[in-house]
Amino acid sequence: MADDDAAVARRTHSGFGRVLVVVYAVFALAATARSVVQIATRFDEAPVAYLLSAFAAAVYIVATIALARGDRTSRGVATVAISIELVGVLAVGIASLVAPEVFPAASVWSRFGSGYLFIPLVLPLVGLWWLRRTS
Repeated sequence: MADDDAAVARRTHSGFGRVLVVVYAVFALAATARSVVQIATRFDEAPVAYLLSAFAAAVYIVATIALARGDRTSRGVATVAISIELVGVLAVGIASLVAPEVFPAASVWSRFGSGYLFIPLVLPLVGLWWLRRTS
């Protein structure tokens, strides 16, 4: 029985992991909807920002599915996706402050996710912590 309990505790989608999966799913939906509307209606205004929002959406979708599955392969995929997310939010955050002319419209990761209460900056740190904690 103890082995079964330990196996459940290591799953990325149980306990706190369920909350994490839900947060990632909400961000996947929000970023996808935002990028689809932006690309469909105003792509010529800020193509870089809108394509970055679409890329962020894809990363959130992959991370959501991988965290929800929770098997060994999915954990690896989640680690890569969340690491890409962290690098992306840091790089885009810095770039949007240093070269704001490249970002005439905000992306999900612009200014470190300030339009989303900085959750895009904190979320990958929490996700990587959770993956490490449950390994």
